[in-house]
Amino acid sequence: MTEGEGTSSPARVRIENVNHPGTGVNVDAAMYGAMRDALLAALPSAPPGLTEGQMRAAVQPDLPGDLYPGGAKVGWWAKAVQLDLEAKGEIVREPTKPLRWHRPTEVRRPVQTSRDGGNRPVRHGGNQSP
Repeated sequence: MTEGEGTSSPARVRIENVNHPGTGVNVDAAMYGAMRDALLAALPSAPPGLTEGQMRAAVQPDLPGDLYPGGAKVGWWAKAVQLDLEAKGEIVREPTKPLRWHRPTEVRRPVQTSRDGGNRPVRHGGNQSP
């Protein structure tokens, strides 16, 4: 048997961060999937939504104990998945204090900005004038 043969590494999934467009990290797929399902089930479909603390408390009962024993790492995973879902347009951040999140009435992708970090929208294809 060669090195690495017969062993399996956990399945990974790439997540994004709404605060850093174009970047991502690979994370454990089972941990991500469980948190994603729990978060989407907990979030309301209309404003005002839930605060970060309310999200953490709301997902805890729905998380599998084998992945999150005693609620371990719930805070990190809730934040990572929240940022990913926000980057993908699957949840919406309300501009309130404290911040609140909810599911949109329809899923939409956020506007991409230019690579230079400016606020110009990225234009794709065609003969569009600036």
